[in-house]
Amino acid sequence: MGDRVTDERLPDPELFRQGGFRLAAKFFVPGDIRADERQQRRLREFAQDEDPLADDLVAMTRRLPAGTGRELFERALVDGIEALEDPPLELAALLRDAEATPYWVDFARIDRGARAITRTGLLGLFPLGDMSLMGGYLASRATKSLIGTGAIERTADRRLVETAAWWIDVTTEGALRRGGPGYASALRVRLVHAHVRAAMNQRPDWDYAAWDRPVNQVQTAGTLLLFSLVFVYGTQLLGVRYTERERADILHLWRYVGWLLGVADPLLPATEEDAWRLLWLLASTEFIPDADSKRLAAALLESHAAIGAGRGAVGKVLSHLSVRVHSSISRLVLGKSNADFLELPNDPVAQGAVLAVAALNFGAETMRRWIPGATGLQERLGGVGRRRYLAQLGRLFELDPTYAAHMRTTPGAAA
Repeated sequence: MGDRVTDERLPDPELFRQGGFRLAAKFFVPGDIRADERQQRRLREFAQDEDPLADDLVAMTRRLPAGTGRELFERALVDGIEALEDPPLELAALLRDAEATPYWVDFARIDRGARAITRTGLLGLFPLGDMSLMGGYLASRATKSLIGTGAIERTADRRLVETAAWWIDVTTEGALRRGGPGYASALRVRLVHAHVRAAMNQRPDWDYAAWDRPVNQVQTAGTLLLFSLVFVYGTQLLGVRYTERERADILHLWRYVGWLLGVADPLLPATEEDAWRLLWLLASTEFIPDADSKRLAAALLESHAAIGAGRGAVGKVLSHLSVRVHSSISRLVLGKSNADFLELPNDPVAQGAVLAVAALNFGAETMRRWIPGATGLQERLGGVGRRRYLAQLGRLFELDPTYAAHMRTTPGAAA
């Protein structure tokens, strides 16, 4: 006989016992989102599932001469699979599956969600790094693939920049239609995940019992929630105001992105309440930090400090302020215990300043909702800010939208 499983609700995980998520569960989340043991076990089954279509394509590309498979993928992605005279079966299978848009996809809703995200402008980048990426480091099993590539700590600033550029790609109005930059970026990242997975599966020291399958379905769904639900809630904490329809449309956009990334249908939340329930389950099973979580958090803070590099005394002040502000946002959301474990600086003055700015944003957002034309204007200003930011990134970094370097991933040193 198997272990006895009860229908009793499980106690709240650490993430929901303090900080911003405790506040959310108490005041913003409808009903009791706690799961029982059966639901928890069902979720854990997906930790053994990967992405067969993408994995088969990567296996095929590794049998071809170097660069050939990626070239075929890019041609088919840009021009369509029909552009290839005799496409490999694995490539055709993945792209034709992606082109078979699910019945629930509503591009009008996706465009509305993109406009709502764009309206946050550069403010939206703060939750991206301080809540989504930093919060993701609490999931210690997921960090093993990041550490396993052997380069993440040396390139934390580049990862933050590439993540921001990808996020802007997939959240721009119209970008997720077939052939658009967001559509292509989502499928490229799906292939990157498969390359990382293949590299980790080659490691003799990969501990499947402790870490599950590398870059598995649970971890990819968790990443999706960090970019969707956590982004919405995080921007709300910073003063942004959404209508109920806007929140639903943002989550609808990310549901489709998740589908393009290869997330299994049962792990794609259809509603905001679904998303909260899934996040609760992930927090109870995945958000268990370890020493690698600390290493990645430290690397991310170093990337924030790099803003002052080469600027002398002024640069030191900028670095100090940057680390304090970003850490304060993370602390307010993740809670004291998690923030202390990640060794994030605790600066009450900076935290007070963040809350004061959030209050000012909330006031301005309240006025926006009552002034005719203000929402459309804010969407245009946010779009301009995002485009300028991308242009600046392009001058500072040699960004490769095809992620070719990541598709050459090899197993790194033992974690």
